[in-house]
Amino acid sequence: MYDLIGDIHGHADELVSLLGQLGYERKGGVFRHPDRQAVFLGDLIDRGPQIRETLEIVRPMVEAGSARAVLGNHEVNALAFTTPDVDSPGAFLRPHTPKNVQQHSETLRQLSEGDLASHLDWFRTLPMWLDLGELRAVHACWDDARIREVDAAREGPLDAAFLHRACKPTGDLFPAVETLLKGKEAKLPPPLFFLDKDGHQRTFIRLRWFLDPAGHTFGSYALASHPIDCDELLPDDIHQAAVAYAPEAPPVFVGHYWLQGEAPALLAHNVACLDWSVAKGGFLCGYSWDGEAELRESGFRTARRS
Repeated sequence: MYDLIGDIHGHADELVSLLGQLGYERKGGVFRHPDRQAVFLGDLIDRGPQIRETLEIVRPMVEAGSARAVLGNHEVNALAFTTPDVDSPGAFLRPHTPKNVQQHSETLRQLSEGDLASHLDWFRTLPMWLDLGELRAVHACWDDARIREVDAAREGPLDAAFLHRACKPTGDLFPAVETLLKGKEAKLPPPLFFLDKDGHQRTFIRLRWFLDPAGHTFGSYALASHPIDCDELLPDDIHQAAVAYAPEAPPVFVGHYWLQGEAPALLAHNVACLDWSVAKGGFLCGYSWDGEAELRESGFRTARRS
């Protein structure tokens, strides 16, 4: 059986607490469980105060076989941040804008150059999703067509050629990777906008990609930490592009969405988000999965700052 763990963002103390609740003990420098395996949903790095410590917990677990991990957008961002753009001398695949530098600053500050290079090489080896038969894991959105696109293009570790295809807006893999690691979005009707968790003005909302959009408004179909005040019905292009997650499909776990609340809640009977904003005053969230096809609220586990 598996214990799924959401976005950690360098909050190692909460991770140690959550692993303890789940029955993992540190033996030989590695957290292990006698008969369970952890699955990390990505976004291990950036923002938090214990990024090095987080990586020193998660990576040995994965390498020892006591855990698995999928890439989050922050891990791929880190790879793109350090990969030169062959089409623009002196530039990188993730531009070094003030916003991007600030988002990545804690990782750069807390890791030595050598440690960062080592962890980036490890990130290259991680999958973007896991299909374990009766259970699935991806950072933001499960989309079979996009998964097939990436699967057909990837051969081994993520090299510079793959990253150019995946991280440049003009790259042929950019839409697929954006969907898997950031989810699906739609533009709000002008002049509406909202402020995100960092205070940036946004005109695009993240969508409840797992639901049929029929009858939904922008407000009801938005997957956001705060309500989106827009009761306008969704346009035809969103309906045409939507691929709802089948109710009979295996349970899928995601992170990414910075949800907020006093306690975690399911998104659907077979969809759970485990990102509950530990890096923004929330809590680290996990789920103990015991083989059930229909997820249960009692499966959630949380760890908060003491």
